Amino acid sequence: MRILLLGKNGQVGWELQRSLAPLGTLIALDSRSTEYCGDLNDLHGLAATVTHIAPDVIVNAAAYTAVDQAESEPQVAQRINGDAVSVLAIEAQKLDSLLVHYSTDYVFAGHGNTPWQETDATTPINRYGATKLDGERAIQASGCNHLIFRTSWVYSSRGENFAKTIIRLASQRDTLSVISDQFGSPTGAELLADITAHAIRVTRQQPESGGLYHLAADGETTWFEYAHFVLQQAQALGLPLKVTCAELASTLTRDYPTPAQRPHNSRLDTHKLKKAFALQLPDWRIGVTRMLKETIENAL
Repeated sequence: MRILLLGKNGQVGWELQRSLAPLGTLIALDSRSTEYCGDLNDLHGLAATVTHIAPDVIVNAAAYTAVDQAESEPQVAQRINGDAVSVLAIEAQKLDSLLVHYSTDYVFAGHGNTPWQETDATTPINRYGATKLDGERAIQASGCNHLIFRTSWVYSSRGENFAKTIIRLASQRDTLSVISDQFGSPTGAELLADITAHAIRVTRQQPESGGLYHLAADGETTWFEYAHFVLQQAQALGLPLKVTCAELASTLTRDYPTPAQRPHNSRLDTHKLKKAFALQLPDWRIGVTRMLKETIENAL
């Protein structure tokens, strides 16, 4: 099996290099790759790359993810999250390849308290969400074999993430407040990569397993509760902090305005995924604890 991976150095792409390698021949690219074009801004180069490699599976882990910046440069976000994905879908359909793509809870309006199902109406409240929805629709319209995974609150031990930011701020500042009225589930890039590899194996053998799925760690939390958990774990591991978990303050979304609106409800219903691929998803605290232990021990 030949697998083309795009976005190899992103949070999810880095983990996918590990999880996909045992499945076959892996060609991993990013926007700086020279032998083949891995730049989603270059639509013609992207199409030529897929044609030349002729992969059995295309995994697109590349995306425009600057949520606030997308409000001021929607054309760039659209080109990467919408137009380039359409190119990949058309090429995948021509080759009868399986296209794997990652989307977001931001395709929903973010109201209510009920976890979103795959069949719920999509009404994005910001440009980023709108461009990601365009990418989903392009894949579905192409008729190609596909797996679309909507996820939320993605983190990785590699690079920056919310937990590392909270620890850094709690080490530097005298006070710290975090939003308490947005709900979701922190989901590790490692988990996404491992489930992707499993789903590819299943779908290659059972094409009817393809489609749209919600993929997130089990359980739910708020950004405030997430930050509280992070500081609690950091204290237990002996990291010196100026702001402890007991001193952490909460704030509301309306008190922290941003260029792009954020959904209050990012909960995702994962029952369809669990049933289709016979999976048990771990509680979000398990992955975060593991990531924190690795991060903090390296810092001490």
